[in-house]
Amino acid sequence: MSNDEALLARAALSRLFEPSDAVGLALVAAAGPVHALQIATGAVDPPPDLAAETAPLLSPGGSQGSALAEGLQRWAPRVADLAPDRDLGAIRRLGGELLVPEDPRWPESLRHLQMEMPLCLWVRGDLGRGLPELDRTVALVGSRDATGYGLSIAGDISAGLANRGYTVVSGGAYGIDAQAHRAALASAPAGTTATIAVMACGADRFYPAGNEDLLRTVAERGLVVSEVPPGSAPTRWRFLQRNRIIAALSAATVVVEARWRSGALNTAHHAAGLGREVGAVPGSVYSANSAGCHRLLRDGSAVCVTDAQEVVELAGPLRAVLPGEPNDIGGRAGDSPAGDRRADHDGLSVEDLLLLDALPVRSGSTIGKLASVAGLSLQGVRAGLARLELEGLAVRTEPDQWRRGRH
Repeated sequence: MSNDEALLARAALSRLFEPSDAVGLALVAAAGPVHALQIATGAVDPPPDLAAETAPLLSPGGSQGSALAEGLQRWAPRVADLAPDRDLGAIRRLGGELLVPEDPRWPESLRHLQMEMPLCLWVRGDLGRGLPELDRTVALVGSRDATGYGLSIAGDISAGLANRGYTVVSGGAYGIDAQAHRAALASAPAGTTATIAVMACGADRFYPAGNEDLLRTVAERGLVVSEVPPGSAPTRWRFLQRNRIIAALSAATVVVEARWRSGALNTAHHAAGLGREVGAVPGSVYSANSAGCHRLLRDGSAVCVTDAQEVVELAGPLRAVLPGEPNDIGGRAGDSPAGDRRADHDGLSVEDLLLLDALPVRSGSTIGKLASVAGLSLQGVRAGLARLELEGLAVRTEPDQWRRGRH
């Protein structure tokens, strides 16, 4: 298998699979990207022993022998839309490229994700400088509706890190993310990778639109990366999954300001699961925007940090973290206190969350279209719609038309 074949295959697979598709990633691990694409698209039949090879990669007991067959049904609606040459042309016209694990420039830190490692990274920016080493990167994340206090602290920490030669990693969103990128760009020495924005949509699209000028500058002086191909829209699932990449690329993750249910806590969870250090900036006990930070500190999940020097100390030599140790926050990032308002996606399975993301808010969509957008089989969409309808999250508008409910 040549690097060109792997590049083309991974480009296609990144459109065929949703991020962290366990079955798809197991298929690639067992068969390699080129053969995996042939199997996933139905070009060749799966070898008789393939299900047995992928099962141990999916669960410790290897009891998911039918998962591959279900995956083939789920991917089928997207096969007709595959055009890897088109996607590669799109990123190249923007001055970017596709980075794959077969490339020596692939960041080794992403391999720590093991079976959750992305298939590839669509990169917009200058890779000539290479990606920074793990011990020179720090993630700064936090609330979109940041307070003046949070923005000030985020700016100070980001500028201090950039001045010390660190690359600041964040998600390109409003609030803390944008301030972290902005301060790093203003303070980083010329010729360095000032900051990295990890997107939940295609790298050809600057989202949110209000940050377009900022993200354009990030692409010029840093890197904009995504695991989904050009033209891909941001969805709730993709936002959650990109957080694992932010955490994996960074020696330490610092939550500057976060509400009790903030997505920044999801990033902290991923960081702790990888054995990375987690820091949290304290705020006023009266501020809802700092409730998530205080929760991390109270649980012992994070170290209190207040300035760039303390973050540098936090991002020192990495060590392995065993489950159950103080900064292993697995399972706690999604808890909510009594009386907290239930989000419409609480308790949903991965398949139902993907389907909820695919449902339009106003006009209806057919089951076939939903299958293609969500990356699910027709049978899976029908079953999922029935479950979402019971929850008030899906509404039938016509015999074969569905939209999101008003729950």
